[in-house]
Amino acid sequence: MPRVAIIMGSDSDLAVMSKAADVLDEFGVDYEMRLISAHREPELFFSWAKEARDRGIKVIIAGAGMAAHLPGMCASLFPLPVIGVPMESGPLSGTDAVYSMLQMPPGIPVATVAIGGAGNAALLAVRILAVSDDTLLNLLISYTETMCAEAEKKDHHLSAVGRKKYLEEGKRIGL
Repeated sequence: MPRVAIIMGSDSDLAVMSKAADVLDEFGVDYEMRLISAHREPELFFSWAKEARDRGIKVIIAGAGMAAHLPGMCASLFPLPVIGVPMESGPLSGTDAVYSMLQMPPGIPVATVAIGGAGNAALLAVRILAVSDDTLLNLLISYTETMCAEAEKKDHHLSAVGRKKYLEEGKRIGL
């Protein structure tokens, strides 16, 4: 049963929002992914958001650009955490979406990640779920240890070969 929902209002957001799905797949977290426009399909959106908790959803990750209504509307209808992913779009390159998500009215919070930060949104969702799931908590600890080991490996390689050689061969050896 899915515990996370990933929603976007346009298929133009799919490439970015797929990064959230990739992270959830990596942690073995079941999710549902939907493309529902709150503006074009309001009745469908309202019923989907209102029924999400009954379907077992614990966290919603909502991507939106420009006016960014989707995360806020999810938060107004869904009583559990909503994480907004601002999309880089429009003449303001996503800053308008960031402000829209950050400036929610009192009582309707939306956690907001960086523009295009769907991967971090999924990691935040996993952290939220890990509060009551020791298996996920252990996977997160292992994930963090792996990131640390990779950073140390890159540092040691830089120290060993120097800046110029590192830049020349770094991509070739996967650093």
